[in-house]
Amino acid sequence: MVQWLSWVKSNEKIILGILDDLAKKAVETSEVLVELFSNFEKAEDCHNKIKNLEREADGLTRSVFSELNKTFITPLDREDIQRIASKTDDVIDFIEGISGRIIRYKISSPPPYMLEIAKELTKATKEVEYMISRLKNVKGDKTIINHCRNASDIEHTIDDLYRTALAKLFETNDAVYIIKMKDIYEALETASDRCVDVADVVEDIVLKYT
Repeated sequence: MVQWLSWVKSNEKIILGILDDLAKKAVETSEVLVELFSNFEKAEDCHNKIKNLEREADGLTRSVFSELNKTFITPLDREDIQRIASKTDDVIDFIEGISGRIIRYKISSPPPYMLEIAKELTKATKEVEYMISRLKNVKGDKTIINHCRNASDIEHTIDDLYRTALAKLFETNDAVYIIKMKDIYEALETASDRCVDVADVVEDIVLKYT
């Protein structure tokens, strides 16, 4: 019996540890996106870095699901863990899509507001990383909710930047450019939405256990 309980505890550490590593990948990926918009001449190198991080993140996400499939007792509700892993991975996927569009669309200079949005997105991923790192101590720790709300506030800031960027974009007359830029801006905005999705799941978990 003691051996079995020890195995369950060990498995709990594995699952939460993988989620933590996945959250760190989200931060790292968002930071490379900031680097891309800050040093646009290195856009292709940054995109390659992001692609590699996205592949690593996919591996971590698969590992979470694999561990869940062989675990009878999970540290948190199984569905909550799945949602956290999927939504965090989505953030990274959208960032990879953004850098990929920059390359495929042959964008030659950093588009307006994208650096500002990318910086805000990095703040959001850092909030996600903090929340996930606290899941092992989630019971009774209502301070995590403050970080969930921070992610939501950042998303509102990104929404404002997104709307301003689109307004400026539609002042131009190049229809093809408008389509390309709108696609990228929407992906940035959606990446921030996924951070809020993670925050919503974590807030629900905190409220369940307090």
